[in-house]
Amino acid sequence: MRILLLEDDLLLNNAITNYLNKTGHMVESYRNGDEALKALLKKHFDLLVLDIGVPGIDGLSLLELLHEKKIQTPTIYISALIDIEEISRAYDLGCYDYLKKPFHLKELTLRINKIMQIRNVVSQKHFRLSENYSFDTDTSTLYFHNEVQTMSQRQLQILQLLALNRSQIVTYDMFREYAYNDTQIDNKTIIAEINRLKKALHEDFIINVRGIGYIVKRPD
Repeated sequence: MRILLLEDDLLLNNAITNYLNKTGHMVESYRNGDEALKALLKKHFDLLVLDIGVPGIDGLSLLELLHEKKIQTPTIYISALIDIEEISRAYDLGCYDYLKKPFHLKELTLRINKIMQIRNVVSQKHFRLSENYSFDTDTSTLYFHNEVQTMSQRQLQILQLLALNRSQIVTYDMFREYAYNDTQIDNKTIIAEINRLKKALHEDFIINVRGIGYIVKRPD
């Protein structure tokens, strides 16, 4: 899941980011509401984890602005505030949960899992390929550090096939059928294209299975 975190406390920000990354999510973190808003207007996220009292635009006003722009993203608020009016405003804005500081990081994970069950946000369309790469099979988009990467159409088709078959060998015949419209090209042509693709990547996660095809293993 792609998560945007807004938390101005540096230590807590780092702790949440590292913990969620280790549990399989991809986190983009900010300490300033204005910077978070810029990212939200440019990129898609599956979940927002927002502090309320942050520099720049506050977490509540941030969600209001997103709703005005028809951006609806599940949100968890984390805050030391206990004012009932602020909490009521958060729920009025449609937040899914409110977590009072201090809290155990595992509790945040439990809240996220609950949202995933309710919303079925465990998208079968967005796959992690490596530590920093992910692929959205719905839009055929490759991300590195949550930034869109420009690739050729054929390279995107190859990546999509590998993403849909993580931890399974994708044979040369499968590449021929999916990325080459079943054209009877030889294996050397496919190998050459995948080698060009691998050179364009910043991480080496496409593994050759000699004489058979390629595999992308599920990240730990």
